[in-house]
Amino acid sequence: MNPSLLFWIPAALRLVFLLLGAAVIGFFFGLVPGLVAAVLALIVLLGVQLSYLYQLNAWLDEPNSEKLPDGWGAWTDVYSRLYRNRRLDEKNQAELTEWLARFRQAMHLLPDGVVIMDDVLFLEWCNPAAEQHLGLTLERDKGMRVTNLVRSPDFMDYIMLGRYEQPLTLSFKERKLVVQIIPFESRRQILVTHDATDSDRIDMMRRDFIANASHELRTPLTVINGFLEIALGQGRLDPQTRAAHLKLMAEQGQRMQNLVEDMLTLSRLESVDYPMRSEHVRVQTLLESILREANALSAGRHAITLEIDGPDIKGSTEELRSAFSNLVSNAVRYTPAGGSIRIGWCMTANGPQFSVKDTGIGILPENIARLTERFYRVDKSRSRETQGTGLGLAIVKHVLLRHSATLSIESAPNAGSTFAVQFSSGSVCEAALPMVN
Repeated sequence: MNPSLLFWIPAALRLVFLLLGAAVIGFFFGLVPGLVAAVLALIVLLGVQLSYLYQLNAWLDEPNSEKLPDGWGAWTDVYSRLYRNRRLDEKNQAELTEWLARFRQAMHLLPDGVVIMDDVLFLEWCNPAAEQHLGLTLERDKGMRVTNLVRSPDFMDYIMLGRYEQPLTLSFKERKLVVQIIPFESRRQILVTHDATDSDRIDMMRRDFIANASHELRTPLTVINGFLEIALGQGRLDPQTRAAHLKLMAEQGQRMQNLVEDMLTLSRLESVDYPMRSEHVRVQTLLESILREANALSAGRHAITLEIDGPDIKGSTEELRSAFSNLVSNAVRYTPAGGSIRIGWCMTANGPQFSVKDTGIGILPENIARLTERFYRVDKSRSRETQGTGLGLAIVKHVLLRHSATLSIESAPNAGSTFAVQFSSGSVCEAALPMVN
């Protein structure tokens, strides 16, 4: 049946019943009372309809499915339809609000910056990463032109040219940013920023590492190949010369082996897939072993002492052996014959501390800050004499980072050096051995 008939039939029936009631009153009481009764009934019906219209108008100002008024007659169907439509709208709005909240949460967690602008580059919204990259504050800068907030000639040229197919590499606020504008809808644009500072620094370190490693390996290879060519070209070398050549080749081969081992150690320490195995480090046993190695390296040329007055700690014994051995062997190599080296382990107010103090040649202040860089040497000629690889202190730095420890260096030319490794109080092993004097 036609829906309109379903609406009009009840209304017509109500009108027919009203007129019949007025006719009955007119039949018994006269024409005038019947007409008055009919008019009053019509006025009541009109008042009811106006009341429902007023309630509908008030509800439309603040539509809410829970506050929808009840109806009578045809209004029952009207309010029923409005209720269904309103419930559907509220459900869609709730889903939209949920998706919007998820979107904003995802945008907040993105490592890249996202800035939403209108067609004339006025800021509408940005995530925290964009605030950090570009120095923006959403509450303060919303509604302002982005070109007035990001003051960079390169960025202005990028905007004016309008060639957004390719990203722009931008140096801004001591960061290297890769930015790109993406048109969005008809009157929206998205500015995406990526912080490439760390990746650029890592790429530079990788290039420097490869260049330095190639340079370090080239010298011993050149020496070995040179002596091999001499041996092949001159079959009858005297035993003394041949022995000298073999000795030099063995030294250079050992130098290459040390370099490769240090590079592998450093690569392993930097790998995120190489977790540190924490264990009970028996410091006294470890340092006594290092002391024996230092005496063997010194061959009696130095007075080396060991003082232990501290607890055991938690950490990796092998990694700490590598770090402590590097510091001690450096002291032996760079201390002239007759000098003294003191190895210490004590408990300070901030936690356990390992120290190596020597009476060596010392270090200039401008070189101290760069000592832990890979392949950095204060005196390259002396490093070749001491068979250093230039990676020892870099290994020390990474081992200490994995143990949440810090390295401090005090030195002056011709006045010796002191290398101190400070561990936190939390590194003390709960099952530490008693202090040894």
